[in-house]
Amino acid sequence: MRLDELHPELRMAFRFMPAFPLHNERFVRFSNWALSRVPRRGSIGDVRITDRPLSHGFVRLYRPPGASSGAGLLWIHGGGMLTGSVAIDDKLCARYARDLKLAVVSVQYRLAPEHPYPAALDDCVDAWHWFLEHASSLEVDPQRIVISGQSAGGGLAATLAQKLHDHGGIQPAGVALLCPMLDDRPAARRELDEKAHFVWNNRNNRAGWSAYLSQPPGSPSTPPYAVAARRRDLRGLPPTWLAVSDIDLLFDEGLGYHERLLACGVDSELHVIARAPHGFEALLPSSRLAQELFRGNHRFLTERLNLEVPPHA
Repeated sequence: MRLDELHPELRMAFRFMPAFPLHNERFVRFSNWALSRVPRRGSIGDVRITDRPLSHGFVRLYRPPGASSGAGLLWIHGGGMLTGSVAIDDKLCARYARDLKLAVVSVQYRLAPEHPYPAALDDCVDAWHWFLEHASSLEVDPQRIVISGQSAGGGLAATLAQKLHDHGGIQPAGVALLCPMLDDRPAARRELDEKAHFVWNNRNNRAGWSAYLSQPPGSPSTPPYAVAARRRDLRGLPPTWLAVSDIDLLFDEGLGYHERLLACGVDSELHVIARAPHGFEALLPSSRLAQELFRGNHRFLTERLNLEVPPHA
């Protein structure tokens, strides 16, 4: 992919942006080693941060300053199923807590290939139930919790919503997906390797899905709840907000999932960002394009969670 295909606002930053070769096992091991040594913060500004254990891993809790809105956000980080941690989204989660007065719970889930499917999804299910069990002490209405995630975390958020729907009980008030990883089948298309997409290319995509599924991507079948786009019937899922760039490798699967949700009667909103690389909003959160994305995202959260505070980008 050429630099001139990017939005002009982003070109300078991505001119020097290093590649993230998640298809390289040594790079992944080093990345996870480095992330494991990031010190935990007790707060970011006036947002309090604490960790609480799960049966595997833990959740990180971000408490808003002052009076709570009574609503919550369950956040799932990205990293291609191979790397990542709650620490990479500390600032983002603290911003959700501060600007929207939300109790935010971020999931530290197990990673492939050491822990393939269903480990990561099981950890997200555990985090959801932890949130519900502790809702009262967190001053959160269990009916006012949105599930959200970015990239691999967006894919996990989508499959989590599917599993919760089928199992019944309290349902998410909505699902917000940022550049979500929804379909393993494009990873099997070798011709997509030649495009060399910024940040998340098809070699990374193939490595992530292969490790998570313990089988080649694009295989005739996948386990239930492993791949969001493989689910045939999307009826009854929560209202969904989905953001993806038109030059992201994952654009077509994001668009396809949105269209299928609409066809199944699900309230779905698609936010398309022009000429931006995968996950740019995490790398350049102060850019105009990222601020526009988060205005739409905050508007969805405000509506779904019945918040009285105005949305902030």
